[in-house]
Amino acid sequence: MINWWQSIVLGIVEGITEFLPISSTGHLTVTEKLMGLPIDDPSVTAYTAVIQVGAMIASIIYFWGDIVRFATAWFAGLRNADKRGSDYRMGWAIIAGFIPTAVIALLAENLITGVLRSLWAVVVGLVVWSIAMFIGDRVGKQNRGEDSITVRDSVILGTLQSLALVPGVSRSGATITGGLLLGLDRVAATRMSFFLGIPTLIASGLYQAVKEAKHIADGVGWGSTLLGTAVSGVVAYVSIAWLLRYVSKNDFTGFIIYRLALALVIVALLVTQVISAV
Repeated sequence: MINWWQSIVLGIVEGITEFLPISSTGHLTVTEKLMGLPIDDPSVTAYTAVIQVGAMIASIIYFWGDIVRFATAWFAGLRNADKRGSDYRMGWAIIAGFIPTAVIALLAENLITGVLRSLWAVVVGLVVWSIAMFIGDRVGKQNRGEDSITVRDSVILGTLQSLALVPGVSRSGATITGGLLLGLDRVAATRMSFFLGIPTLIASGLYQAVKEAKHIADGVGWGSTLLGTAVSGVVAYVSIAWLLRYVSKNDFTGFIIYRLALALVIVALLVTQVISAV
């Protein structure tokens, strides 16, 4: 169903958009529609989720030093209360933030593969969350660093992360906006988005790979799926490095304008019937 060049294109789209607050699912859905792919087909839905694993592997490689530091501190803190510093608390924060996302994703699974696979849902998600991002970027005090993140903060961010089930919202956009509203600075909010995204999207991708293995094999094909996953990983690594440099010196206005422009383009394509909503 998906040939090699389509898989490369989709892998590039996933790698670029997964960590930028512009909605990777929205971009993949539009790209798949322009390619004439049936976005409501179970194998295409599974493919879209599985190739995210490539981007997550890229984030693991990029943040390997941080991951090892948090894990080491967490295990040390479990054994010795005197070693329960900020890295130990971050370990618990990441675990706590993953739980609400996982629970909500499982409960809302039918919505993900059903009504929310419409491009009109993408448009709504892009517009509504652009407003939320604008508010977060302007209202957030941005006076807290990464060391100040608590379990409570992470549970809130994990819950907000689940809003990315609505295509167009953006997982990173949801968590970054939440972080800004909690007073985190842009770099801290962005890094926390990565840390919460690693377990979330790996779990999602592996769950879909196992659950929809037969659909992928009979539909999209494992060759195309693995190719898209590999391409997304390579491109995502570059995207991560660029985003962290960007947010250290800029606000999110550019992303907000882009999201709104993309929403207008999608509406135009739908109204002129160049593409269908589902």
